[in-house]
Amino acid sequence: MTVNLDLAGDPIELTATLVDIPSVSGDEAEIASAVENALHAQASHLEVARSGNAVLARSTLGRPSRVIMAGHLDTVPVNDNLPLGRTEGVLHGLGTVDMKSGDAVMLHLAATLPAPRHDVTFVFYDCEEVEASRNGLGRIERELPEWLRGDLAIVCEPSNAVVEAGCQGTMRIEVRTTGRRAHTARAWMGENAIHALGDALSVLAGYEPRTVDIDGCQYREGLQAVRIAGGVSGNVVPDEAVLTVNHRFAPDRSPSDAEAHLREVFEGYDVTVTDSAAGALPGLTAPAAAELVTAAGGTPVAKLGWTDVARFAALGLPAVNFGPGDPTLCHTQEENVPTADIARCVAVLTNFLG
Repeated sequence: MTVNLDLAGDPIELTATLVDIPSVSGDEAEIASAVENALHAQASHLEVARSGNAVLARSTLGRPSRVIMAGHLDTVPVNDNLPLGRTEGVLHGLGTVDMKSGDAVMLHLAATLPAPRHDVTFVFYDCEEVEASRNGLGRIERELPEWLRGDLAIVCEPSNAVVEAGCQGTMRIEVRTTGRRAHTARAWMGENAIHALGDALSVLAGYEPRTVDIDGCQYREGLQAVRIAGGVSGNVVPDEAVLTVNHRFAPDRSPSDAEAHLREVFEGYDVTVTDSAAGALPGLTAPAAAELVTAAGGTPVAKLGWTDVARFAALGLPAVNFGPGDPTLCHTQEENVPTADIARCVAVLTNFLG
């Protein structure tokens, strides 16, 4: 049975209703149908479309600019944090932060702003919390590209209800060493590949990451070992070892720049790039982005991490994160969102769009 959503009512209660609809990645059909039905029934001024378990809605008022608002419907797996819990001024549970409170803000705006200053496209998509090849935004970009055209993208990921500009890029590499097997009783006859990683680990321990200021936002880079694999048996000198390293880089670097930097850092080693994603520049000088910053007040901060703002930046849109909740609580059992953050985001975005 599809849950009925009250879009024009209290966005805090709308958040609570969304949280209690389980929607682990790949299982978003129920929540997508609830969102689609509610938009058809309560936001008839919008054109509504469905793409798999993603739901899209947009105004067609002929405004000179268009703002895209995006939020994912899926969550990470349940961790004994459903159903919703409440304490004074706080909602607790899976998805409260990441990111059903942001979805609730978007749905409330969709129903209550029939004549915004900008045309608005709302994108509620699936499979953000899993591998990038399954991300619903990628499918929409391939099949319905016109729905992702605009002048500013706002991704309502948690940002403590302040504007987080752009995002870092990310890259994973494997640093591989080889040796020669031998019995550990005659170790001098072999070459230990794990021991050969010692210098690479020393490089990591002494590495000093950059802090980069872009448009007044400080991006702190990082370079961390995240995995070591190697070994044959308890009595064999290993002939191969692999060190996996994750690099978070400021958006003034492209993935090719980041790769060149890592090859320089690990000069002399066999380095293979296994995964990378470009970051996104702040884009705060774009007119619509500047208007949002004014409406939000305060000082924008850099997004320390990767989000789907990078997908929009790759399409040529300035993009920011702006949503309720503390991003450091994402994917934790203790997820919770202050109700004041939800109310603030609604107020700021109503002022910006209304």
